[in-house]
Amino acid sequence: MSNLNQTITGFDLWHLELPVRSRRNHGIGSVQGNCEVVILRLTSDDGTEGFGEASPWSVFTGTPEATFAALDRYLRPLVIGSCVADRSAIMSRAACAVAHCTEAKAALEAALLDLTGRISGLPVWSLMGGMCRNEIPLSCSIANPDFTQDIALLGQLREDGVRTVKVKTGFKDHAFDIMRLEHLAQHFPEFSVRVDYNQGLSIETAAAQLRDIAQFKPDFIEQPVRAYLFGMMAELRGQIPVPLLADESVFGPEDMERAAREGICDGVSVKIMKSGGLSRGQTVARIAATHGLSAYGGDMFEAGLAHLAGTHMIAATPEIKLGCEFYQASYFLKEDILEEPFHVQNGQVIVPETPGLGGRPDLGKLDHYAVVKAVAA
Repeated sequence: MSNLNQTITGFDLWHLELPVRSRRNHGIGSVQGNCEVVILRLTSDDGTEGFGEASPWSVFTGTPEATFAALDRYLRPLVIGSCVADRSAIMSRAACAVAHCTEAKAALEAALLDLTGRISGLPVWSLMGGMCRNEIPLSCSIANPDFTQDIALLGQLREDGVRTVKVKTGFKDHAFDIMRLEHLAQHFPEFSVRVDYNQGLSIETAAAQLRDIAQFKPDFIEQPVRAYLFGMMAELRGQIPVPLLADESVFGPEDMERAAREGICDGVSVKIMKSGGLSRGQTVARIAATHGLSAYGGDMFEAGLAHLAGTHMIAATPEIKLGCEFYQASYFLKEDILEEPFHVQNGQVIVPETPGLGGRPDLGKLDHYAVVKAVAA
């Protein structure tokens, strides 16, 4: 019989710099050279381990230094000595212990769920309500300022069976965005295309540029203007004949309630890193659905461990119907941190059925890529 009443005795952290294959530009910033994540390991009395990943981005959710400090200084005391079974109580206390730091809280909940699942012999999706799908369509983002490199990536995606791409727009000029969409329409007509500005448009030009983009009939256009411009989002939604999705405007359930009330979007990107965990991400999707809005599984600059957490959330959340963007482990990082590759097959993310998250990081890779560690002796 599983013993969820045992205490949590270990709380270890690694701040990693993971090399990436190419530069990626978004409307609010770029990533090149490496991306940074923080890995948390919890250990229970009997030696069982649970892992979670925080994947911050300084221009979006926060910095890795702040995430590491939130976990190490403010959340560690809430966890050590607590029972594994007290996951909800721990997360409730964590919500009040430090403001914001949603990535830290996401890593903590993922590690608690992973630990619980491994002790009880259940996959995380089972702990979140049960599986509603066993595979999730994968979308890969096109964001390289050197489009010739993205053309090569598109060829690889075609061979791998991926059939959805998202074009990151608004980081260069409008002509560059139009050129890439025209190329996709001509040379990769089998791909379903989405467009994401990551807040990259100005108030003055947004409407006209979105009308041009709408002519390509993308599945949706995501977050064209700054997150706080709720009124502008609502206006644009009424002016373009393509669904408008919110990302940076909606972090957690509180934002989703306001977004639905003010009519700023037709759907939402659900990310456990900005929501503050899997449970809050699930709540965001369910609030959206009650208002007739769609949802898909977005991500940050993540490694495979965070992908696994997001996969379990989507597997247990029928309201998330537009697939996921868990491509970095396979197509962006030079080397992922998982012991076994994150499972993508024929353009589908395969949901694990083994206990916990269904995968664990390679400790040798954690030590190799760590720039800071807080590991108990």
